[in-house]
Amino acid sequence: MNTTTDVAVSPTPEAHSVRWRQVGAFLGLTFGLTSVCNLYLALSGGLGATPAIGLLLQGMMLIPACSALVLQLFVFSDSPLYFRGGFTWLRVFCYFFLAYSLVFWVAGVASVGATSPGFLMSLQTTTQFLTLGGLVFVIVLQFLSPKAERKAVGLTFGHIKWYALFALLLVALYSLMTALNHTFGLGEAVDAKAVIGKLAQASGQPTTGLEQMPAMNLLLLTGLKYAVLSPLIALLITFGEEYGWRGFLQGELVKMGRVKGVALVGLIWGLWHAPVIVMGYNYPGYPVAGVLLMTLYCVCLGFILGLAYLKSGSVWLAAYLHGVNNQTMSFLSMLVYKPSDPVFSFGIGIYGLVIFALVGGVLLLDKTWRR
Repeated sequence: MNTTTDVAVSPTPEAHSVRWRQVGAFLGLTFGLTSVCNLYLALSGGLGATPAIGLLLQGMMLIPACSALVLQLFVFSDSPLYFRGGFTWLRVFCYFFLAYSLVFWVAGVASVGATSPGFLMSLQTTTQFLTLGGLVFVIVLQFLSPKAERKAVGLTFGHIKWYALFALLLVALYSLMTALNHTFGLGEAVDAKAVIGKLAQASGQPTTGLEQMPAMNLLLLTGLKYAVLSPLIALLITFGEEYGWRGFLQGELVKMGRVKGVALVGLIWGLWHAPVIVMGYNYPGYPVAGVLLMTLYCVCLGFILGLAYLKSGSVWLAAYLHGVNNQTMSFLSMLVYKPSDPVFSFGIGIYGLVIFALVGGVLLLDKTWRR
């Protein structure tokens, strides 16, 4: 990662007015494509249509970045990425990401309704291989493309200290809320060794030696994998959301004022999740309350990711933190302490949003918001 000090500004100059036509085009394309995917999912049986439904959900995560890149490459002639600018490695990466997304969408659609374990495994293996290949491309891109070009669109890595500080904040935040769930009896403890064994068997991985390993050691190793390694491996997938929401949309809306712009991005981001929430994702059994809570959650989380982006100017940082957030939350709720109710609990529930709001209030004291 780049260890030089990056200027803590958004790549898009904030002195100019919001380009509402570009914002409207981005939102129209993003919500339109996502609606098609959600309609297909709903008509195909919903979230329980296949054990590999995660492929389609991950494919949806790629839509915001694809929308922004298509518009910047082929429609917005004032974009640094506009195709008439000639050959650059940065544009090559953009074309690669669009092709990667297309393959992912085809795999996601093909997985819905599929019953052959071998076929599903081949789809997952293909997407995993491409995701790892994309990660290598991202790293090599930092050497092939001039820093000025990458910085203009938020694709420098940024200073490593922001990765450590914000990742630790998220891990500490979810660890605290898991402890609070345990303290107030809002769920039940999980037998991590048994769950990990079942997951390993389901994915065809060896379980030899798992029984002899001390439970705490196994939990720590798994936690490191979830909180550190998995977000890095999945960087290209979380980039799919973050380049759209933080890289493009936040870059425009902060021209209204940083606090107001980041809050509006969070609101839009939360509403974008509404269809899958209604189908039972994250808040099963709470379609209406779930949409409200998810929207508030995205606003709160948006202030953390938004501040990280403002400080570093790096979409990759926001993408990595997005992965840390998702993986840490999954690890703690699946392998440490499972909340009994998604609404009345800490984490993404009502009580958790209070904690998030308190943390957000503290973060708003940072002078970056006033620049």
